[in-house]
Amino acid sequence: MNQSQDASFQAGQAKGQAQEKAGQLVDQASNAAQSAKESSQEAGQQMQAKAEAAADAVKDKVGANN
Repeated sequence: MNQSQDASFQAGQAKGQAQEKAGQLVDQASNAAQSAKESSQEAGQQMQAKAEAAADAVKDKVGANN
């Protein structure tokens, strides 16, 4: 292999490694976003359940749940 071919080969290897690293970073970001979404949904469901329980407690106190 001459110097030009060797340099071209090394450049190709570097490009492939950079693309693989970029793909890994995109996957990590996607996973983090999905996790945040799931956490937000769970928190929202918990808040809704607590609000419903509080509303029911108030209705019970004033006799509106009959």
